[in-house]
Amino acid sequence: MHMKTNQRMRRGFTLVELLVVIAIIATLAGVGVPVIIAQKKKGDLTEAIANSKSIGLSMFNFDQDYGSFPSSATGETVNTNNPGSNMTFTGNSNGFFRQLIAAGYADSEKMFYAKAPYTIKPDNNMVGQACLAAKEVGFAYIMQSASDALPDSGNSGMPLIVAAVYNAAADGTFDPDVYGRKAVIYRMDNSATAESIKPSDKTVLVSGGKSLLQSGEGTVWGTTVPSPIIVPPLKN
Repeated sequence: MHMKTNQRMRRGFTLVELLVVIAIIATLAGVGVPVIIAQKKKGDLTEAIANSKSIGLSMFNFDQDYGSFPSSATGETVNTNNPGSNMTFTGNSNGFFRQLIAAGYADSEKMFYAKAPYTIKPDNNMVGQACLAAKEVGFAYIMQSASDALPDSGNSGMPLIVAAVYNAAADGTFDPDVYGRKAVIYRMDNSATAESIKPSDKTVLVSGGKSLLQSGEGTVWGTTVPSPIIVPPLKN
């Protein structure tokens, strides 16, 4: 009798017991994984907000010396002041932000990173076109035209830097999956906030129920910036 008892004890799990254990593990995973993902997105959002403020401060310092936020005109000046840099200073947000590094207002690529499906962590290689190369920038830059920066004397609530634009596009849509249905909006008053993305059309409302690129009376742009545009980052 004693031998039979020991044989039962050494037998291990039965199929039913094993299925019960698997079911418990699956239940715990189902509860825990969404929490982990949500915390990861919150961390990515916090990082993007902090980095947007760092970029904004560099842009205001740049503006004080160059008389404008990065634009096509300032790009020519930066190029003149830094001959042989072999950098392109326009065309996308990478190029415009590159002016900040070339002119000495940013000493690292890291602050230009924001989590997005099309981004990778910058390698901090700031030589020539390797500086803020494709996928190393997660922020889009808002301008009043493809060559002209926003006026620094405009409404203090005007957005200047945003993330994460959907598929690195310029149509004013945001990816709801990156930061838990939030978009990062950095404004002229040096505030950076997480704004809700409308699930119906992936847009963000920034003032008086108006979408980001909607201009005219009653919008954050007023009549100062009749046609704001989003200059997205370079994703490939």
